[in-house]
Amino acid sequence: MSLYLEHFGLSREPFSIVPDPSFLYPSHYHRQAVAHLKYGLEREGGFVLLTGEVGTGKTTLIRTFVKGIPAHVRIAYILNSQLEVSDLLASICHELSVKPVTRGGLSFIKACTDALYDDLLADHARGNKTLIIIEEAQNLGVDVLETLRLLSNLETHTAKLLHILLVGQPEFLEILAQRDMRQLNQRVVARFHLQPIDRKELADYVRYRLRKAGATRDIFEDSCIPVIYKLTDGIPRLINLICQHALVAAYATGRYSISKKLLKEAAVEAAPLSGSGRGVKGLRMVVLSLAVIVILGFFALREAIKTNDFFIDTGPFLDSPADTADVEANILVDTTQPNTVSSDLVVSEQTSLGLVETNQNDSSRPLPKNLGDLNDSSDHSEAQSFDAKNELLKLWIPDSLSVLSSSYAKEILRLKEEVILLSDLDSMRTLDRPGLVTLSQEGRAKTMVLVEIENNFVTLRGEFGDEKVEFSDLFTVWNKEYEYIWRPPPNYEILQRGERNKLLIDWLQERFLKLDSAYEQIITGGRYTEALQIQVLEFQRFHGLQQDGILGPETIMMINRLTDLSTPSIWVKKI
Repeated sequence: MSLYLEHFGLSREPFSIVPDPSFLYPSHYHRQAVAHLKYGLEREGGFVLLTGEVGTGKTTLIRTFVKGIPAHVRIAYILNSQLEVSDLLASICHELSVKPVTRGGLSFIKACTDALYDDLLADHARGNKTLIIIEEAQNLGVDVLETLRLLSNLETHTAKLLHILLVGQPEFLEILAQRDMRQLNQRVVARFHLQPIDRKELADYVRYRLRKAGATRDIFEDSCIPVIYKLTDGIPRLINLICQHALVAAYATGRYSISKKLLKEAAVEAAPLSGSGRGVKGLRMVVLSLAVIVILGFFALREAIKTNDFFIDTGPFLDSPADTADVEANILVDTTQPNTVSSDLVVSEQTSLGLVETNQNDSSRPLPKNLGDLNDSSDHSEAQSFDAKNELLKLWIPDSLSVLSSSYAKEILRLKEEVILLSDLDSMRTLDRPGLVTLSQEGRAKTMVLVEIENNFVTLRGEFGDEKVEFSDLFTVWNKEYEYIWRPPPNYEILQRGERNKLLIDWLQERFLKLDSAYEQIITGGRYTEALQIQVLEFQRFHGLQQDGILGPETIMMINRLTDLSTPSIWVKKI
């Protein structure tokens, strides 16, 4: 391990420019891009287009996307785009393990195309899909693009046989906009242009990568964030280069945190490598700045010689505008807005339960001693600082995402809040999710987190820690509203027999396979068929759920509990 990594307590390079999928930060734009890629793959063939400026993370995104592609999708991944037509076809055949058979009178290109068509037909009959991914698509020649267009025409009477994903830089859009490219351009079924990291997401990006590398504390001071954005325009590769130089500079000087001043000094070393997205405009500004510096330096040097003062302060040349930098450094990520691109990435907006005063369920029976300390008339200043909703959310957020803001982690995990009325302990056990309970007496109200049930006792978490009380005592002062969190599957909706929802059906069958490795997948065409409903009914019967054959929240939450060990549970079973 590098000494500088040991210096900061890191286990790996946090800001490597290698496209490692495990370091992909799921920014707002990256999540939208994945949604478009998924949508394009679900369509019946055609071209899918992903473009973006150099260094925005296209390759990392694609490799992450590839890792999550289902097993029934074959992939031919072409990294070298500077190929002739014959070389491209040979590379595709090699990636798909297709062996072209050359016969007398046939060219190699014709042999490759015929072999691909036969193989695609056979694979389509088995219910599989084929995806070709080509990086650096801006380098493809006109004849190669035309060949790809012709390959996209391979089809049966009802379906295209091939998906083609083209990944390129912005200039590829100009190529496709040309008149002689209109036939290919019209075959693009999904396209997305990847933008740099937003300014408000930059702090989370830096913390996320550090946490992935093993950091247990913040290393960059808040004042560094606006400076990093100013120098990089939010381009991930440039962010990584500057942050890497800053870590090395801090190690070299024996420091354990990075200040704005140190970051600027390190950025000077990285500057030759970090010509940000400003392009020609940025280059002109650099040249102009250097000219001004030379002119001013000449006069400053002449005055310095006169006054015998040779100190020149170069700090301001890299500084942010006065005052605004420090203010912007305190901006935290707030991505509560739902993603409108794909339903499986949307987080529903929920109404907060709140800690409002209420007279509901007031009881003449005294409140159990110390339960939430509502009986204590003393003023607990720290009581106001306890956020029950945030405490509930923490139970769902893994350590790998704890560095992010709660609202952003909630969106990444696709968590949803629900409020229901519970009438007894058995209903709470069946739900088996931590939740918020509002205790009220004599007009005073307080919300606590119910974290555990053991026999007839429940454990409540509040500002003064965990308290175990009898459920009967809780029942006398609780308004019966229970707010809990759960994780719906992709494209979730309540599903009844005959309805179509391919993403949800695929999720259901994948989970059934986790429950029983002998499970045989049913061919449904994306519909909730009678055969699949029978399996759901059997699942409901076996686990004591309402046997209605409807794929609803109760059934899905039971499936989640059995197949996802990270799902929080409150039920401590009696031994």
